[in-house]
Amino acid sequence: MNQPGFPLLSIVLFVPLVGAVLVLLLRNNRAAAKAGALTVTGLELILIGVLWGFFDRHQAGLQFVDRLVWIEPLGISYLVGVDGVSLWFLFLTAFLCPVAVASSWRFLDSLPKADASWFLFFLLVLETGVLGVFAAADLVLFYLFWEAVLIPAYFLIGRWGGGRRVYAAVKFFLYTMAGSVLMLVALISLAVLHVQHTGVWTFDLTALVDLPIPWFAQLWLFLAFALAFAVKAPLWPLHTWLPDAYGESPAPVTILLAGILSKMGVYGLIRFCLPLFPDAVAFIRPWIWLLAVIGILYGSLVALSQRDMKQLVAYASLAHMNLIVAGVLAANAQGIQGALLQSVSHGLTIGILFLLVDLLEVRRGTRLIAEYGGLWKNMPRFGSLFLIVIMASIGLPGLSGFPGEFTLLVGIFQESTASAIFATVGIVLGAWYMLNLFRQTFTGPLERAENRAMPDLKRREAALILPAVVLMFVIGIVPNLILKPTHPTVDHLLNLAQERRVVWWDESGRYAWLDPNQP
Repeated sequence: MNQPGFPLLSIVLFVPLVGAVLVLLLRNNRAAAKAGALTVTGLELILIGVLWGFFDRHQAGLQFVDRLVWIEPLGISYLVGVDGVSLWFLFLTAFLCPVAVASSWRFLDSLPKADASWFLFFLLVLETGVLGVFAAADLVLFYLFWEAVLIPAYFLIGRWGGGRRVYAAVKFFLYTMAGSVLMLVALISLAVLHVQHTGVWTFDLTALVDLPIPWFAQLWLFLAFALAFAVKAPLWPLHTWLPDAYGESPAPVTILLAGILSKMGVYGLIRFCLPLFPDAVAFIRPWIWLLAVIGILYGSLVALSQRDMKQLVAYASLAHMNLIVAGVLAANAQGIQGALLQSVSHGLTIGILFLLVDLLEVRRGTRLIAEYGGLWKNMPRFGSLFLIVIMASIGLPGLSGFPGEFTLLVGIFQESTASAIFATVGIVLGAWYMLNLFRQTFTGPLERAENRAMPDLKRREAALILPAVVLMFVIGIVPNLILKPTHPTVDHLLNLAQERRVVWWDESGRYAWLDPNQP
């Protein structure tokens, strides 16, 4: 299909930023600011749909490419594009942002008019930053978008969060910044290596993937990039910002943190680490798998012990994200495609779970699981949706969690049987704590008078949740909707990685040079 002759992708990236300015201009009219923000995020979703319609599902390389020379002496450009990997992360972002904006209505009504507009402003700026991360093909531009996400996230947590909001925001900021600084050093080093090899400065990823990098250089460059991505993912033990940030953030912010920002780390591992540093991936992979397995089991066991619903969902997210990282590091088609599919599913399920928990807290005034029980009797519609989302989260066949988990487990199993077994144990534990949450909250006797007065699902709430639930069924029944467009790009990335291998490590740790010109 012929692509449009106008810069569709750049329009997609900056519409939310224009909307952010519009919202600030409407700061004296709360209703208009809310309607404006929702309209902008809705328009963004439509534009992503148009982009998806023009996308060539058989092409592996970047599409909708926009290039503008920025700093010519250093080869820095405004360079953006979309392929089968970034397409679905862009869609997930565009889908969850209207949910976050619409779910903030009641919260915004409790704020002064100016504060409400600033909150929506930062939400929209955050959307632009995340979209930019998923579209940037120049390393400097990628880094700028990556850092740009940090600023609105810091203010959304630190200004409008709970009682420990400042602590949570500062912790989130410091963890992210520490990893980002090392990534900056690494991307500059890549450009220097390119200069030494070709005499030309560039930060263009499509040029850097052809750069031969000695395996020891790959090692430390991989560690620098992977640290930044592991913090965002979040990989154990770099996860400790997560319970504080998720727990203290307002529900709309938690939806975006868990549903979208965590995927930035997964995307970075696929986009940069796999094709640029294939030998380092092969060498360090067993250690990262060890950390991921610990994260899966740790997150699951801590979730089992939680008495706070929001914290339980936060630790469930930690376990699922470590499973996704393990799938990516399998570095085969099944592992990566399964991780992509599971990333989309996780974004939908975890975002809606946080929204449902917030709706219960608004009705009842508490997140303590022990305060509930028997809610199915007076909230059957709410309970039905809650159960469907939980089933999607734990991977019930026919819902979105199953094809992703199954595919990435196949990928992990091909490379490490032990890691696959431990990951499967984590999935079983996930079913345990999620079903236990539902049992304690919705089944049993309806004893407390406060719970009897809780209303069932409202129309506006249903309008927010049902589209995501429909998508959970669609992805679960027709996973090729995501797998087919990602297949050419994933194969291309794996072929690039294989072509750039310098050494081959066997199971005993011995290596042999693949390039006969190497010493």
